[in-house]
Amino acid sequence: MKQQDIFQGYRGRGLDILKKYNARVWGKVVVDTTRGMFSGTILPRSENDDDRHIVLKIASGYNIGINVDTINSIQETGYKKAKYQIPEKEFPYSEDKPNVKLFGTGGTIASRLDYRTGAVIPAFSPGELYGAVPELADICNITTEKLFAVFSENMGPAQYKTLAVAIGKEIEKGIQGIIIGHGTDTLHHTAAALTFMIQNLPIPIVLVGSQRSSDRPSSDAALNLMHAAYAAGHSEIAEVLVCMFGPTSDEYGFLHRGTRVRKMHSSYRSTFRTIGDIPLAKVTRSSVEPLKKDYSPRRKDRKVDIFPYFEEKVSIVYYYPNMRPDIIDSLIENGYKGIVIAGTGLGHVNKPLYPALERAREKNVAVYMTVQTLWGYVHMNVYETGRDMQALGVIPAENMLPEVAYIKLGWALGQTEDLNKVKEIMLNPINDEITLREPYNGYLVYQGGVPEVEEFIKKFRK
Repeated sequence: MKQQDIFQGYRGRGLDILKKYNARVWGKVVVDTTRGMFSGTILPRSENDDDRHIVLKIASGYNIGINVDTINSIQETGYKKAKYQIPEKEFPYSEDKPNVKLFGTGGTIASRLDYRTGAVIPAFSPGELYGAVPELADICNITTEKLFAVFSENMGPAQYKTLAVAIGKEIEKGIQGIIIGHGTDTLHHTAAALTFMIQNLPIPIVLVGSQRSSDRPSSDAALNLMHAAYAAGHSEIAEVLVCMFGPTSDEYGFLHRGTRVRKMHSSYRSTFRTIGDIPLAKVTRSSVEPLKKDYSPRRKDRKVDIFPYFEEKVSIVYYYPNMRPDIIDSLIENGYKGIVIAGTGLGHVNKPLYPALERAREKNVAVYMTVQTLWGYVHMNVYETGRDMQALGVIPAENMLPEVAYIKLGWALGQTEDLNKVKEIMLNPINDEITLREPYNGYLVYQGGVPEVEEFIKKFRK
């Protein structure tokens, strides 16, 4: 056996420790350390990782790193090399089930991790999806098409427009639902873009991702995909939706409206929250329960309106104390046509920015104000600061989320440079990006440590 097969990815001190105790990658081992005994399988290391740790997959399915300086001994008790290939079975077609199209953008909704390189191996063909999540065949008939293979941070206007056009063609062909597999980091940006670019929908468009890779016991990938498949194929809600975990448990998922949703935690499975409202529906593998009555219903016709426009010279600026005018001036000088500001409180910035805002107005740059509190509305008539900024041409964006305002401003400027028409587009809601009011339960942020909150949580978390 070649050395690269025995010690995949290990080098330096990590390689030395494996050689010292005759331990191999994929070997089942017992490791004695200064912190106790650990049992598991030695995994390959990414070629770009450090050389100070060996990695074990332990019985629970999780991976742990062990610092080589803490190791007293390693005893190999067995060996079984893992295979990365995803099982593939023919996806069974059933005439009594809805036909759903899955577009891939590069997210890891159904995948396996290549531990040696750190790359993911996607399950994407219908056969691979069926091999990875066989329950999908009980929900719908799935066909797939990979449009992109990018991380979500690399999604942008070009991808939004391509998606919108591709979805329009599928709707015209008669598809009954669409799923978009997407990385979670910018999933809400894409959801907003598609809400504006695809209107008068007759079927659901469901964006879905996963917070944890499929090789982890706590992965949300399979369940999210099943929920998305049911929503796309069976839901009566014909809108752009984000489908992810509801609670942190595996009980159900939520369907969030594409213009009011945001990723709110870096690693929780229940990271996506509807902001300033409540989710549109609960979803399980066999049901959709609407939580709101005001939604666009599924239709049998194939009519849909596609508006694939976007001006890329648009920016979003998060205000902070002591911000200097050169931040705004640099955008103006570089030809930006629109700026969204996430301001403090009711929508404020400091007075030193005023000259730059006036220069933006003189250069015909559209400037819109949102609030960095996320919940709540811009109110620029309450204090002198807000009134002054309106006089300088800054337009309140009501309760649009900052990212949604950025997406909508890019979409509006992609259609016209007439700032009066841009304002009309911006302040005319397409699908609840601006709402008349927040419901009483649209702002619930539970704070741990508060006695009544702790008492409430104990009823559900044992």
